[in-house]
Amino acid sequence: MNRVNRVSRVNRPTSAALAALSLLSLTALTACGGDSEPDPATDKPKTSASESAAKAPSLAEHLAATIVTKTDTDGFEVEEPDDEYAFAKSTDEVTVDKPVCAPLAYAMNQLPLGAPEADLTRLTSGPTDAPTKLTKGITFTYVTLASYAPGKARSAFADARKAVDACGDGFTAKANGNESPYDSVTAEKVTPAGDESLGYTSTMTFRGVQHVLHGEFVRSGDVLATYFSVDGMAIANGRPSDVKLSPTVVKAQNAKLEAAGAES
Repeated sequence: MNRVNRVSRVNRPTSAALAALSLLSLTALTACGGDSEPDPATDKPKTSASESAAKAPSLAEHLAATIVTKTDTDGFEVEEPDDEYAFAKSTDEVTVDKPVCAPLAYAMNQLPLGAPEADLTRLTSGPTDAPTKLTKGITFTYVTLASYAPGKARSAFADARKAVDACGDGFTAKANGNESPYDSVTAEKVTPAGDESLGYTSTMTFRGVQHVLHGEFVRSGDVLATYFSVDGMAIANGRPSDVKLSPTVVKAQNAKLEAAGAES
């Protein structure tokens, strides 16, 4: 799916006109100065505002530089998820029987919340930090970063909190002829991160087998990170699963978000 990254541009003709007028005045004064030597300081080329803006990274480039990599996660594999197996390729394809629960349906299917100006998802896989009898030693944690216009990330996070509070008895999401019924949703304690963070646990039953899913939202300024863990092979093969988020991946991503916020 291609998403359009929108970057607003503001033109300031008044400032440009004043700059041109100043340059013309300076040229005239220099010409009237006869044999006087030009000021070296005024001879230095100046970078225009448009040139500076052109050098600034786009929101998509900023997210690409901020999202976790294999190097950041002590060797976890990090790759782009395959759209072929996606529940939906956009939020427009998803319907939820309880609209308030939509943010959770999006988060558990690697879709961004709200209306971000840019978003990016990675699938990480690596050894579990604490294997249990329900895991096979590998954890899969999805990471989605979304960048919003000022104030919109805060709003998206608030919607996620409402969903966790209101969807305790579960909900059902549908897309492209597929159906995902979630039996329950409960808040889960997580290590505080960013400006605000929220964890949750959800359960689902597929072909009579129960699976426990874990997720987390972390807002850092105008960027919202969404984490989600699932054992897709366990679901496909009909064995119970309970795969928690990888602390290695979550800590690494939160650290990069914090560093990016400090630089901005």
